[in-house]
Amino acid sequence: MALTFDRKKLVVAEVAEVASKAYSAVGVEYRGLTVSQVTELRVKAREQGVYLRVVKNTLAKRALEGTEYECMTEALRGPLILAFSMDDLGSAARLMKDAAKEMEALDVQFVSLGGELLPASALDRVASLPTREEALAQLMATMQAPVTKLARTFNEVPGKLVRTVAAVRDQKQAA
Repeated sequence: MALTFDRKKLVVAEVAEVASKAYSAVGVEYRGLTVSQVTELRVKAREQGVYLRVVKNTLAKRALEGTEYECMTEALRGPLILAFSMDDLGSAARLMKDAAKEMEALDVQFVSLGGELLPASALDRVASLPTREEALAQLMATMQAPVTKLARTFNEVPGKLVRTVAAVRDQKQAA
């Protein structure tokens, strides 16, 4: 069923709005996937905070104009699913990496991050980026490490004195 002009405008506006808020994007070719596999992929995408959309390439090109993902317009060829990470940098890449293991027909075409178009081989690197919570935990651990070590050092001085006094006491009691 063909889209009406008004419906096309809505699709372009929706994808443009998502692209303006997204952290990264992945384009995958879905030729050969069954409807149930695409439905399963959409369910997983919703659970992981990934916007997933099958959109005609001409509409996607219009939607991506003026956004950080305009670099993807040259790579928009063939039947593509566009996945945008809405929660953290690597969520779309992680979703597609996991899905590609289960669905052999799913073929990652490109990854876009920070206004740069990356080849499909960059999917593993982007997928391995920490989530926001993981990054915050790593940052806090790094910030907390010197303070913790300083506190242990200060605590060691009286502890060493107590052990020395106890050793002298034990030595005098034995004599």
